[in-house]
Amino acid sequence: MSSVNLTHHFLIAMPSMADPYFSKTLTYICEHNDQGALGLVVNRPIDMTLKALFERLSMQMPDRKSADAPIYFGGPVQTDRGFVLHAPAGDWQSTLRVRDLIGLTTSKDILEAVGRGEGPERMLVTLGYAGWSPGQIEHELSQNAWLTVEARDGIIFDTPSEERLPAAMELLGVDYARLQDSAGHA
Repeated sequence: MSSVNLTHHFLIAMPSMADPYFSKTLTYICEHNDQGALGLVVNRPIDMTLKALFERLSMQMPDRKSADAPIYFGGPVQTDRGFVLHAPAGDWQSTLRVRDLIGLTTSKDILEAVGRGEGPERMLVTLGYAGWSPGQIEHELSQNAWLTVEARDGIIFDTPSEERLPAAMELLGVDYARLQDSAGHA
């Protein structure tokens, strides 16, 4: 098993990241263990709102304040499936408890509760997720593909999507615009 556990950490894509799925992304790691890792890209809204998602699912529309909330591209795996990152973690049919206050739910009951105005206080909905096989994320870290920092709930839930990557970089004391695409040599 890995000596590093990146659960509840951000992965910050380095400027040299060539993969179009992850270029300029901030990914929240929901689970990291000897089976691999699962995360959600939290700074890439797609052209869909919560209201549109509910209409597509033929579900009752959520209250007006959350109807215009964007849906996010969570990653390239299972892009036809919804993932709800939320706080508090609650008690839903299929929830991975990331930590005491945050859950990741894939069951429809959470969306039904949102439609009734009984959903979690804070949430971010994605289509798809990012996944890594055992040892893959560690290898990518050794190749300087990512920076890591412990996540902050406020960046995920309270910060506008376009400000999330710079806010995570600020936790490291680094300005993303100043990062070089390649390493320098003396």
